[in-house]
Amino acid sequence: MAAKILRVFVAFLMLLSPTLPDLLDLPKIAKGQELKLEERFELIWEDEFEGEELDKTKWNDNQSVDTLHWGPIRKGGYWHKDMIDVRDGNLVISTQYKSEPLEGETFGSPDKYGVGYYTGMIATQGKADFLYGYYECRAILPKSTGMWSAFWMMNGGVYNQDGSGQDGTEVDIFESMYYKDEWWGAGDCVISGIHFDGYDGMHQGDSIGRFFANNPYEEYNTYGLEWTPEEYIFYINGQETGRLNKGGVSQNPEYLILSCEIAGQDGVAYADRHGTGPISLKEGETAEFIVDYVRVYEHK
Repeated sequence: MAAKILRVFVAFLMLLSPTLPDLLDLPKIAKGQELKLEERFELIWEDEFEGEELDKTKWNDNQSVDTLHWGPIRKGGYWHKDMIDVRDGNLVISTQYKSEPLEGETFGSPDKYGVGYYTGMIATQGKADFLYGYYECRAILPKSTGMWSAFWMMNGGVYNQDGSGQDGTEVDIFESMYYKDEWWGAGDCVISGIHFDGYDGMHQGDSIGRFFANNPYEEYNTYGLEWTPEEYIFYINGQETGRLNKGGVSQNPEYLILSCEIAGQDGVAYADRHGTGPISLKEGETAEFIVDYVRVYEHK
């Protein structure tokens, strides 16, 4: 009920002025163009996760190949292949606290698995890269503060510190960082944005802000990106949420990533990151990022 009341209030504010929700730090409601998927796009790649295990012809997990260049530690937790499962027609990335470290190869990384929060990621790196078109996943988000799930795109050019995003941009189709606000209705939202020029002093980025999804921690929603040479256009359930082109749009192929991450650093979960709140997942509890499908389309 609180979420419905908040949505009505936000809709009223947007009628008065589209900028009012931003000024009040409230999520917005998607009001842009409809996608018209079948009219404008043709399916060229998909994974419906119908098997009993991850399709390694399409995806790597973070322990599949060393080309991912990521060690086991990821922010406030660990990425581990055992947290990835395919069942009941879904990809499931689980997040749990482990009082005993899991075992696994680290491909020469000096980091080791330890006690803490474990979750996972998969990527098409080395399997499939894409340039332009429309990208969509259908998912239920993990229920815990202090962490987030994401559907995003990357390539090596993201790290080039040259003042431009044209050689590579991290494109966050969605990130779910706001479960902490669920009690009063503002937590039913995701955020979308871009990053380029690396992640150090020259880093640049931009965001369309937060937008409501429909009961996203209990129900499936679709999260999409249309990528053209001129701009990135973001969608929730086929409705446009916003557009970005800061730094110039990436002109190079990029790979897809599905992941969960824990707020913190050096494998230690702590306090808050990007508004997640402190981690609430206790030992013995599980938060699941459930993905029904990932689909890639090209423009007709």
